[in-house]
Amino acid sequence: MSASNAPKGSATQTPIEYEDASPEVREVYDDIMATRKTDWVNNYWKVLAHHPPSLRRMWANAKEVMAPGALDPLTKELVYMAVSVTNACRYCIASHGAAARKKGMTPEQYAELVAVIGLANETNRHAVALDLQIDEKFR
Repeated sequence: MSASNAPKGSATQTPIEYEDASPEVREVYDDIMATRKTDWVNNYWKVLAHHPPSLRRMWANAKEVMAPGALDPLTKELVYMAVSVTNACRYCIASHGAAARKKGMTPEQYAELVAVIGLANETNRHAVALDLQIDEKFR
């Protein structure tokens, strides 16, 4: 979709395809594909490519944060999905949902995740509305 064909009210820029990308952008695209063991780059990165320093910085950050560490890769994807649901980011829910399924998320895990997200949002709003003081035992 070109910027001129973007949905009304959208600030969407045209994704920069590999064949149209500068060498600097292609270098990042190549790293994304190699790291993810895939032959394509999704639109998030293609739109960030309009500002190569942001593309490079965000890819380096994502690669570092989402790499295996104290939290396993599936847990990181589930956390990412929970934050994305709370922030109503349909794109991130879809992309990280696909990543979570690829890493082994089951339909049962997704159902429980949605239940936890709903509960956390409700109890968080209660705690904020009631201006709850933190229990000393929690400190």
